[in-house]
Amino acid sequence: MSGRARLALCAWAATLMAACALLPLVEPVTWLLQAAFLLGVQTAVGAATRRIPLARPLTVAAQTLVTLVLLTLLFAREQAFFGLLPGPDAFVHFADLLRQGTDDIARYAIPAPLSSDGIRLMIIGGVLVIGLAVDTLAVTFRSAAPAGLPLLALYSVAAGLSDGAADWLWFLVGAAGYLLLLLAEGRERLSQWGRVFGAAPRTPGGDAGGPVAPVRTGRRIGVVALGVALVVPLALPAMNGGLLDAAGAGVGSGSGGGGTISAVNPLVTLRDSLNVDEDSQVLSLKTDDNTDVSSLYLRIVSLDDFDGTTWKPSKRSITGVPDGAFPTPIGLGPDVKRTEIDTVVTASRDYAQNWLPMPYPPSGVRIDGNWRYEPEGMTLVGDHGQTTRGVTYEVKSLEVQPTAEQLSSAPKPSAAMEREYTELPDSLPSVVADTAREVTSGAKNPYEQAVALQDYFSVTGGFEYDTQVNVGSGSQAIARFLRDKQGFCVHFSFAMAAMARSLGIPARVAVGFAPGSPQADGSVSVGLKDAHAWPELYFEGVGWTRFEPTPNRGSVPSYTVPDVPGSNLPDVELPSQAASTAPSAAPSASESCTAEQKKLEACESEAPLAAAGGGGDGPKWWVALLWALGGLAVLVLPVAPMLGRLRTRAVRLGGHGRSEADAVPHTLAVWQELTDTAWDHGILPDESQTPRKAAARIVRLGHLDPTAAAAVHRVADAVEQVLYAPRPRQTAGLAEDVRQVVAGLRSTVSRGTRLRATLAPRSTARVVWAMSEWWAGVTARAAAARPSLRKPSSQHS
Repeated sequence: MSGRARLALCAWAATLMAACALLPLVEPVTWLLQAAFLLGVQTAVGAATRRIPLARPLTVAAQTLVTLVLLTLLFAREQAFFGLLPGPDAFVHFADLLRQGTDDIARYAIPAPLSSDGIRLMIIGGVLVIGLAVDTLAVTFRSAAPAGLPLLALYSVAAGLSDGAADWLWFLVGAAGYLLLLLAEGRERLSQWGRVFGAAPRTPGGDAGGPVAPVRTGRRIGVVALGVALVVPLALPAMNGGLLDAAGAGVGSGSGGGGTISAVNPLVTLRDSLNVDEDSQVLSLKTDDNTDVSSLYLRIVSLDDFDGTTWKPSKRSITGVPDGAFPTPIGLGPDVKRTEIDTVVTASRDYAQNWLPMPYPPSGVRIDGNWRYEPEGMTLVGDHGQTTRGVTYEVKSLEVQPTAEQLSSAPKPSAAMEREYTELPDSLPSVVADTAREVTSGAKNPYEQAVALQDYFSVTGGFEYDTQVNVGSGSQAIARFLRDKQGFCVHFSFAMAAMARSLGIPARVAVGFAPGSPQADGSVSVGLKDAHAWPELYFEGVGWTRFEPTPNRGSVPSYTVPDVPGSNLPDVELPSQAASTAPSAAPSASESCTAEQKKLEACESEAPLAAAGGGGDGPKWWVALLWALGGLAVLVLPVAPMLGRLRTRAVRLGGHGRSEADAVPHTLAVWQELTDTAWDHGILPDESQTPRKAAARIVRLGHLDPTAAAAVHRVADAVEQVLYAPRPRQTAGLAEDVRQVVAGLRSTVSRGTRLRATLAPRSTARVVWAMSEWWAGVTARAAAARPSLRKPSSQHS
């Protein structure tokens, strides 16, 4: 294998190794096989065009064209000409798919389904574009070092979207690919210097060391540098978690000491979870037999910092997880009824969350791993990349059951509590406070005000639940929500918490999961569509208290519903329905399917179109292969004469540095190239003439200038010398002479003749003659080998 071919193969491998960082983002991972095949075709086209050789821009253009055709075959065959060549309709379809992919990225939670053609085009097309850039820089232009930039871009995009759990692994794989590319380039450059003499032989009489020392040293340097990048940052106190620590994962400085947790917004994936096409289980719960699961909310984190645009968790101090019982929740008095609940939670392998979902308020947790405790919100957060992926843990929590009388008679909260949890930015529109005062005009105390706000959003205000609505962002988002009266849990909880603060009631927003669906085995299944946000309001003597303003979601707390016959308020126990997140009037499979049917897998799929689609990974591999080969044939056949002619010229003129034994074949090959070039430009060859007369004829018919004419005669003289001299000698500069003749012939003919000489050279007829002679030889040998079928004739006397 030549050095450049090896370099092209390493560029292909480096791109695929960097693309492995995208594996956690999409499932199934079969897209990597498709990308590897298409990238291999792209690499092979580049290797073929460089071998001809074509000019560098033409090589890149050929690879780009083949890549476009391959993507057309895979994604826009119906919109292409003859199912192969992309036209305006194909490009419009590509734009639609990219738009669809962008929407799907915003709609799906990670990992996204590969059944989305938009996402598949973005991933496979992106890998091909990065591969083209790497191949162009490292192989075509022979500069492997800058090829690390597109590889880094590919890894950075993947690392920015993933949960960060295995970023170190994908960095290691991608970095190894880049080092492989650098070493291949170094070896290819080293081979051009000539033989490298190594140290003394290892064994007496053995061979010399050979060109292994520099390559081996390069490998050692690369391995050491990679190890330094991965290991050394772990020892630096200013770089918590090391070079590859995920954002927000390194929250502390030890297993038992203090630290802080930064304000990271966990709402970025809540809307994506609510809008997934197929609900998937993320948590499974086992509780006490007498536990009312319809009110079992799983709280992840509380958002208490409101800047007028969004809510996010404040920067809080964290400590080690308490060994025994947790402290009593802030504000909870001894007179409030409470029941302790034991819950065993198992997280799926696909669910990776830095915060630990728990019923609130927790009184104790048993969990393995590296977790830290945030006392203010009574939450657990993973330290140094710890997530919930696949963990099983036990939570003891309190079911606090205050009465309406206890809430309505709650004393005024402390000044510190009011100062921190009633703060509102000046940018908040005045309509928020005005609406809050209008809705609660008849309320006598903060509890009645809170109930009035809840009823306004869930019953009397005319609001509609819709996960597809977009009320925008910024300080006017809540005002637009109050005007349009459409949104989902984020909008309802944000608005109610802000309005409560405007009334002087301490408030914050909790993010987690609404009650899940009971199963036949006694467990509770919590899916992506159960993701939820709700407001928590503070009452002295009771503590942080949950309210439910979102219609058709979760369960309305019993302490907010008056015991009045004929009340039009919502049912106290209104379990969360996964299908209610979709704005559809028809009941979904999850609503009409019983727990026993779910256990027996007798329910219809919530996404019948997706189920009917089955393998949405595109055409079978062999179909794609046949189409790709057909496409390459269609592309290559029209330019095959030109490519063959360029290759033949490169071989004939590439005899520099040969020995005198090769003088005859090299000189005759150069003469053959000169006469074929004249033939391509309209001067037919005449085999009956001597080289000297043939040269004069080419000069006369080609109207060559003196410089080109002299070059023709020098080649003719060299041919006569090798044909008739007793000891033929190598003549230097013949290849350059032929190139001068080519330039002279092209300058004297018309543009049409030049174009024909390039695209459809006449001398390619020699290929047909050679094939004809080969076939004649084959048939002659076959006839000679075939036994005679005729019997010998008898002799008659």
